[in-house]
Amino acid sequence: MKRYCLALDLKPDPALIAEYEAHHRAVWPEILDSIRAAGIEHLEIYRVGNRLFMVIEADDNFSFEQKAALDAANPKVQEWEMLMWRYQQALPNARPGEKWMVMERIFEMR
Repeated sequence: MKRYCLALDLKPDPALIAEYEAHHRAVWPEILDSIRAAGIEHLEIYRVGNRLFMVIEADDNFSFEQKAALDAANPKVQEWEMLMWRYQQALPNARPGEKWMVMERIFEMR
């Protein structure tokens, strides 16, 4: 099992943030199916202010490259991503078009 943590910002507009959260209370079944098909077994999104934090737990075969290829070939995922981009904004250090950014773990206590 692999764990990834990612970050992204929402546009700092309370109405848009509320809409974004409403969409995530009723994620389209096709989106959930695509997440599972990529090897993601558990996914959570947290929010503080307009900053989002995503935790992914995936099987050992998961790769972001494979997930991107599957997403690019899925019209429903593309529709969802276009809808979500209405609410999202890239982090200040993101490359053009980059959304969720993988975070680097800097501390772990065991």
